[in-house]
Amino acid sequence: MGTPEFAVPSLKILLDNKYDIPTVVTVPDRKKGRGLKTSVSDVKKFALEKDLKLLQPVSLKDEKFINEIKLLAPDLIIVVAFRILPKEIYTIPKYGSINLHGSLLPKYRGAAPINWAIMNGDTETGVTTFFLKDKVDTGNIILQKKIKIGPDDNAGIIHDKLSITGADTVLQTVKLIEKGSIIEFTQDESLASPAPKIFRDDCRINWKMKSSEIHNFIRGLSPHPAAFTMLEKKTVKIFSSMLTHTNSESEPGTVIIDNKKLFVCTADNLIEILELQMEGKKRISALDFINGI
Repeated sequence: MGTPEFAVPSLKILLDNKYDIPTVVTVPDRKKGRGLKTSVSDVKKFALEKDLKLLQPVSLKDEKFINEIKLLAPDLIIVVAFRILPKEIYTIPKYGSINLHGSLLPKYRGAAPINWAIMNGDTETGVTTFFLKDKVDTGNIILQKKIKIGPDDNAGIIHDKLSITGADTVLQTVKLIEKGSIIEFTQDESLASPAPKIFRDDCRINWKMKSSEIHNFIRGLSPHPAAFTMLEKKTVKIFSSMLTHTNSESEPGTVIIDNKKLFVCTADNLIEILELQMEGKKRISALDFINGI
């Protein structure tokens, strides 16, 4: 069960290792964009390519859907970046239901663990497989794998790394369950932290913060949903920045162009802007912005 691109490597690695996938569950198709074109999930695209059976329930509590899962009598349900499963579903399989989460639980429970880890300036993150239970992201942990977060890594880079690391972790978890050699352990509630869904208003840059905090904020939201600021009443998305050692001598938020480079004043040092997107325009480099392209 999964929806976005993040879930595809986990499905692929199970198929490559000859595991039987009787059904893939993903979200319903939806209309989006100005032309209201039909949009399908990345998981659905992959499943269709592999000629796998698909279920796309509107409600996970629909009796017809629940009965379909019961008829399948799965040994295991694997969830990667999907919706919250009701107890009626996750208790069906013989060996339970597992989830792959993009953090080192219990840190960053919630919808946006990758973004929050980077925004908070963490230097490492990872993935966790765990058994589902009623309360979201609280089940017993099976496996965890860590990766480093580089000083200039953004959410997109870490997302892609974790999707691959996560696929390997899912495969290892399934093999352990298959062998009956799982050693699960409970989460330490004292170490729990939230990673709530990020909305547009959460993405506005506060230039009164320190430059290092702003740099982490920008890369933690890049490429999506993207940090933004306002310039002449228009939204400017900022995708990439660089720290400097030059002290800010003007009000935070003041824009400075020097030697064909774009800087903004913060609470301490200037921060260099490398990539941005003006409202209604395409994403460009700061140099192209300065040159008026």
